[in-house]
Amino acid sequence: MRVVYADGFRAGVDHALRRRARRALVVFSGGLVVGALLAVLGIGAAVAQPIPVQANDHRRDLTRLSRSVWGMDAPISTLAAQIHQESGWRAGAVSRVGAQGLSQFMPATAAGLARDFGDRPNPFDPRWSMLYQNRYMKQLYGRVEHAIDHCERFAFALSAYNGGMRWVQRRQSMSKLPQFCLFQTCDINPGITAANQKENSDYPKKIIFRLTPIYHAAGWGPGVCLL
Repeated sequence: MRVVYADGFRAGVDHALRRRARRALVVFSGGLVVGALLAVLGIGAAVAQPIPVQANDHRRDLTRLSRSVWGMDAPISTLAAQIHQESGWRAGAVSRVGAQGLSQFMPATAAGLARDFGDRPNPFDPRWSMLYQNRYMKQLYGRVEHAIDHCERFAFALSAYNGGMRWVQRRQSMSKLPQFCLFQTCDINPGITAANQKENSDYPKKIIFRLTPIYHAAGWGPGVCLL
């Protein structure tokens, strides 16, 4: 693997190099090599990140629910990685700001999504939480404009899940390359605090590049940006 691929990936200019960097993450999806690549990309080490034991309790349901929303090619490894990032697979998790359950829905968001589907909010129920994680991600994915490919579009949707779609749209309006989220548009601060910007910028990178390869290597299924 040539770590030089990362230069084009970070710049967000050479799409071919970006695709080759993604392939490298699959080919070298374990151990120190992927850790070295991620260090160059500025994401942090990918090693020593075990899949929580409780994740296996939900694997079958996540697979079934994800496919019910996205189809048989659902990006299950990335959706699993998102839950890993959100709650560490703790069904009773509550964040310091009040986000709840596996998928860490704020009560108002959970209520709004449930209303959209004629349902009742139940974010502490793992199946409900995973189903609505998928439904919400699919909604956000459908609202993303200008993304150059599926990988970048999903990255924008992850950014919106974490920080809100209006900030994604504002970043795109400020960007010279609005079709790229990773290492480009999603690194633009649209007028939020530095701490919130760092969290939101890191969120899709951690999920796609640090955690998705772990679930993919464990046989959970497809993941985005794994070409």
